[in-house]
Amino acid sequence: MQIRVAVLLALFGACTHDAGPVAHVVTARGTVDVALEVVSTPDAMERGLMYRTALADGHGMLFVFTEDSDHSFWMKNTLIPLDMLFIATDGRIVGIHPNAKPLSLASISIGRPSRYVLEVAGGWAARHGVAAGDRVALDGVALSAPNRAPTP
Repeated sequence: MQIRVAVLLALFGACTHDAGPVAHVVTARGTVDVALEVVSTPDAMERGLMYRTALADGHGMLFVFTEDSDHSFWMKNTLIPLDMLFIATDGRIVGIHPNAKPLSLASISIGRPSRYVLEVAGGWAARHGVAAGDRVALDGVALSAPNRAPTP
C-alpha cells in the first residue's frame, strides 16, 4: 500500500512541475495554452516540423527570430497541415496562415513584420477562436526582444 501511495505521489508531482515553455494565447473566448518546442538556431529553424507524422493538440513549435521581418515559410518535407501564427514583438498576432498544405514548396508569409511564428496543428486556430489581433504571452522562452503580457 505504501509503495502505491508513493508512486501516486511521484506521478502527481511529475504532473505539477514546470513542464517547459508555454504560449498563453488570449482570445475573445479566453486563454488557450500551448506547450512549446522553441527553435532559434538556423539548423533547427530549417528543419522545423519536417518529417513528423503528428502534432498533439495543445503543442507547437515557436520560431524565435532576431529581427522583425515578413518571415517566409514553406512546407517542404512537412507531412501534416499546420496553422502558422505570426506574432509581433509586443505579443500581438499580426496574421494567421491556416491549414498550410503538407509537402508544398509554395512560400507562406503574411505581408507584414513579425518577430515570432508559432506553428500548431492545422485547424487549431479556428477550433480555439484565435484571430489576428489576439495576444500571446510567452513563458519560459529566451526572447530576442521583450514580449509584454497579453491584454484581453
